[in-house]
Amino acid sequence: MPGYGVDEGGELLPWAWALERLTDSHDYWVATTWPDGRPHVMPVWAVWHCDSLWFSSSRTSRKARNLAANPAVSITTDNAIEPVIVDGIVEVVADRAAIAGFAEASDAKYDASYGVEFYASPDNVCCRVVPTSIFALDSARFTDSPTRWTRR
Repeated sequence: MPGYGVDEGGELLPWAWALERLTDSHDYWVATTWPDGRPHVMPVWAVWHCDSLWFSSSRTSRKARNLAANPAVSITTDNAIEPVIVDGIVEVVADRAAIAGFAEASDAKYDASYGVEFYASPDNVCCRVVPTSIFALDSARFTDSPTRWTRR
């Protein structure tokens, strides 16, 4: 683990390992920042779609208002034993075709039928997290598995 004084001779995790957890996680924890700098964490449903993590929220929710002021975000999967953490910038998506793709992926994952009308409503905001870096760790291999991918 670079920076922790541990031997760096381990084997890094393959991208497929992280992708499986990003895809399969049922819930995700979204960390935003209040305007005064305090952290704010909330659970959401999300989908890994088109090389980004997507979620939606009420436009008036605290997380949506935080993201409107500061689009930097961290999101983790729901398994603390094999976590995958996405750091990135939220892009609010208004394009109906893009929202339709997200709606289809989300409805399939969660066996729901919200559809594009729900996600594209004026009361809702669709968020696409463009990753700047992704970190993963397999706790069973705590000292030699920490792996970080960064956008080039």
